[in-house]
Amino acid sequence: MSLVHGYSSEEGGDATTQQDAFNLAAVSSSKRPRFQDTPASTAPHAAPDVLAEDPLNQTSLITRPTDTQMNVNIPYSDMTLPVHGPENPFRDRNRFMNQNALAGHVEEQAMTEHAFRTQHLTHSIFGYSQNPSVDPSAPAILGSVEAAEANNYAMLDSVRITHAKRKELKRKRKPKGDLEVADGDDAYVGPWASWAGEEPTSVVPDGEGPPVDEESSESEAEDLIVKKAKPKRGAPGQESSVFHGQSMTDYQGRTYISPPLGEAPHLQSEPGSQESFIPKVCIHTWTGHTNGVSVIRLFPETGHLLLSGSMDTKMKLWDVYTHGNCLRTFHGHGKAVKDVTFSNDGRRFLSCGYDRYMKLWDTETGQCIQRFNNGKIPYVVRFHPDEDKQNIFLAGMSDKKIIQYDINSGEITQEYDQHLGPVNTITFVDENRRFVTTSDDKTIRAWDFDIPVVIKYIAEPHMHSMPAVTLHPSRKYFAAQSLDNQVLVYSTDNFRQNRKKRFAGHSVAGYACQVGFSPDGKWISSGDGEGNVVFWDWRSGRIKSRLRAHSKVVIAHEWLPHETSKVVTASWDGLIKLWD
Repeated sequence: MSLVHGYSSEEGGDATTQQDAFNLAAVSSSKRPRFQDTPASTAPHAAPDVLAEDPLNQTSLITRPTDTQMNVNIPYSDMTLPVHGPENPFRDRNRFMNQNALAGHVEEQAMTEHAFRTQHLTHSIFGYSQNPSVDPSAPAILGSVEAAEANNYAMLDSVRITHAKRKELKRKRKPKGDLEVADGDDAYVGPWASWAGEEPTSVVPDGEGPPVDEESSESEAEDLIVKKAKPKRGAPGQESSVFHGQSMTDYQGRTYISPPLGEAPHLQSEPGSQESFIPKVCIHTWTGHTNGVSVIRLFPETGHLLLSGSMDTKMKLWDVYTHGNCLRTFHGHGKAVKDVTFSNDGRRFLSCGYDRYMKLWDTETGQCIQRFNNGKIPYVVRFHPDEDKQNIFLAGMSDKKIIQYDINSGEITQEYDQHLGPVNTITFVDENRRFVTTSDDKTIRAWDFDIPVVIKYIAEPHMHSMPAVTLHPSRKYFAAQSLDNQVLVYSTDNFRQNRKKRFAGHSVAGYACQVGFSPDGKWISSGDGEGNVVFWDWRSGRIKSRLRAHSKVVIAHEWLPHETSKVVTASWDGLIKLWD
């Protein structure tokens, strides 16, 4: 402490000892700490200022917390003196000061942890404990006085049970039985004899026991009813949908399935009949998904509705041409939605998710018509495009198989099992007589429909996995997104690669970004992992535009079939945007 300022030699001892209190003079010069002498004026000290002269001749230190000066410098021996003075004459009166509390009678009391636990357990088990109060008029025992008398006022740690009582309470084994008796009442059981009082309950088969009163059995069944946890929304059998509009029908009784020819009369024209241009500006944003969007699909032929599947386990149906709002939300999967696809007329659609279910929905009413499950995760689902085969769909599974389902019977009618990895895409070609599949095994395989034999097998050492495939509007080519940052083009008749058409310049490594074609086939487009949409000229293969669309990967996009330059993009940032 800095209070040693002014400490006299008479009070503190020899001045020499005070100057060299740690005997630094005896230390060799090489081991002494090297430092510069700090001037006394700049030396920091935390002690308050002490006046050099004491005008009041004080002998005791009396200060306030706010004081910064001390008028007396008392020796250390005075600082450590015990408290002096008379005791508080009103101490006995203040002894019960804390007893007048709202919670009742309060006293200060100190006891060890062992003593407290002993009293607490004694009160919990025997029903009594000692009264810790210092009030002489208070009772000595709290709780059951009769139990305390029975135990001779002993606490739990001093209660001893008698030998006879212990023998009486001890479990008894049944006799071992006669060694010569094999079966019957006195049969030999040896050390496996059961305990007395533990008789096994007999299980009587149904119909063999005595008649049971129905009323009593019903009352017992009511007592045994256990409340089950409410199943999650979207669990099998709990599918639901929410309509977000004012009315399901308009003044003519038409639902949102009917195309809005009043607002968009050009929906009756042939897709691709107009020249297409590259979009530049975002004109609308659909918000509503709480997680990344994984897939979007336009309504067949007209494209006036947009169906999206998201990682938030929901699917949403959006209006494109009239108000641009959400029409219906489908709750049907327990995990992220992987793929959705419309039937030819758009009145039904299939969805699949990581909860291993494929579900068939009614687009208009929002009801779940059917559900399919074979225990594996479906990665892609596709209806057969023929009008007379709308009851058949194919699903690419995580166990390397393509499963063919019949909706009418709900059963698997065919399995295509040749791939060596999970199946990512299914694309129908050659007037729907064949289909092409790609897989994580970095191969492309072509199949005749309903014949589980590969008719074309494409595998090169330099090939990468192709997780997204799209047909050209002319149906003569299909474009595959290769994970080595390029889009490759194959012919649909002989399945040969078109070496002249190769589209690169974007970054998609690790993402299954969808490939798109303009309705007239003039432009080919693809999202990338940085949030851009890249547009190439189909003939020259050059990049014509790079559109900054989203903050995260653009996983899917669709060209509107009857528009000249409108594209819908969907991203893992949860947004769906319309560009023009």
